[in-house]
Amino acid sequence: MKAGKKYEQAKEKIDQTKRYDLEEALVAVREAAYAKFDESVDIAVKLGVNPKKSDQVVRGSVVLPHGTGKKVKILAFAKGDKEKEALEAGVDYAGGEELIEKIKGGWLDFDRVIATPDMMGSVGKVGKILGPRGLMPNPKTGTVTFDIAQVVNDIKKGKIDFRVDKTGIVHAAIGKLSFITENLKENAVAFLETLVRLKPTSSKGQYIKGVAVSSTMGIGIRLDPVKIRNAFRK
Repeated sequence: MKAGKKYEQAKEKIDQTKRYDLEEALVAVREAAYAKFDESVDIAVKLGVNPKKSDQVVRGSVVLPHGTGKKVKILAFAKGDKEKEALEAGVDYAGGEELIEKIKGGWLDFDRVIATPDMMGSVGKVGKILGPRGLMPNPKTGTVTFDIAQVVNDIKKGKIDFRVDKTGIVHAAIGKLSFITENLKENAVAFLETLVRLKPTSSKGQYIKGVAVSSTMGIGIRLDPVKIRNAFRK
């Protein structure tokens, strides 16, 4: 297969035995990229937590200094003056029950969802649809709020939400290949600093166990976890 050949050629550019520092890894991600589109640059962090324990579920949000490079479609569940505020702030869709019915019918043409607290009873009707896709508004990520304009502004500036998965890994997109390396590095640092701040008090031992960066279609490049732990020591 053509893609398989390109992937193998890309692999040859990466030293699989080496543990890179952050800047080195971000440069290598670009050098090994082979897709014909502007891929996202992703970071994956293996945490020393047990996600089965409720007090060790790591989740949060961070505004990346240089944004994600993506055009994000925002849906706001709000009514009255708050619906108007959301639209004026630049959301793509705002409303209540009519949007809930559309979602029940299979409509999912949006990337982020926010809601005012008084709408959460209604939003719960589509929780089983939004939840598994990581779209359900949540107070812990600031997406359940009456301060609609501020949240919309943060999202447009590059706010991302993240949550540890069942294997103990947190994934996040930190920009695009077209970003300069320094901007990708600053985005990665902002994400890692936030992740370290969120370390559960019940998590013992090493918290950052492994880190890797990659492009959407590219090779995972592993970072030196000792350097990362030293740089972001809590």
